[in-house]
Amino acid sequence: MNPKKRTRDLPAWLMSAPLYLFTLLFVLGPLVYMVVLSFLQRAEVWGVTGQLTLQNYRNILTPVYLRTFGESFRLALTSTGLIVLIGYPFGYFMARLRGRWKRRVMLALMIPFWTSSLIRLYGWIVVLRSGGTLDKLLMALGLAQKPLRLLYTYPAVVVGMVYALVPFMILAVYSSVEKLDWSLVEAARDLGASAPQAFFTVTLKLTLPGLLSGVILTFIPSMGLFFIADILGGNKVVLVGSLIQDQLTQARNWPFAAALSVVLMVLTSLMIWFYRRVTHVKDLEGIL
Repeated sequence: MNPKKRTRDLPAWLMSAPLYLFTLLFVLGPLVYMVVLSFLQRAEVWGVTGQLTLQNYRNILTPVYLRTFGESFRLALTSTGLIVLIGYPFGYFMARLRGRWKRRVMLALMIPFWTSSLIRLYGWIVVLRSGGTLDKLLMALGLAQKPLRLLYTYPAVVVGMVYALVPFMILAVYSSVEKLDWSLVEAARDLGASAPQAFFTVTLKLTLPGLLSGVILTFIPSMGLFFIADILGGNKVVLVGSLIQDQLTQARNWPFAAALSVVLMVLTSLMIWFYRRVTHVKDLEGIL
């Protein structure tokens, strides 16, 4: 019998069973475990008890932890705003390049991904440290009289976030601009619209899905990329991800870490839901 025919004769549920099994074991299972763990009590010595409680979620409402969420949200907003200002023009003009230059710029954009992100972030320590590359450049140009203390500050963390996440915005915008029907822009110009008017009324609105997907791809990770804050911010910038790591490794309070993770997951899920609502066909037609 032909193997291809034998494969087609298999029931659909049997062919998709490995996917369902993988999703159940490695996606749904850990999520359910995390949610259940967030309602348990920490044991006095090690592990957890079987007693259910809401205290872990009540602890999140204390001012110190609310400030951590607020700091993470503020950093995510700041980083995403800068990423939009840098990534949208870059992706737009990259899509407008001719074939050879487009491939060259794309290659230059991809090359950093061939190196570990940790190594690249440690490279920023050399640039931002006191007496480092940036200080020497600023003093050589006469813009600074003495070395600046940029490392282990909030701006250094913002720089690290923007550097790590801006490629995702560029690629999202590039994909959207690449599919744009430029005849609509030409029609707007023929009807008397200036170049800025045509951009804001046609180009920007038609590339809005790519821009929003780039915002999602950058805003959500920036809420939890605690290793960037640890490397470039020291202990001065504490994010929710850093708090979860501390609860797991130092305090050994696994239920509270699980509760923090559940809240963070809910917040990011709301962002994804909002993105799906805005980019839905009917909603997008209303925007346009």
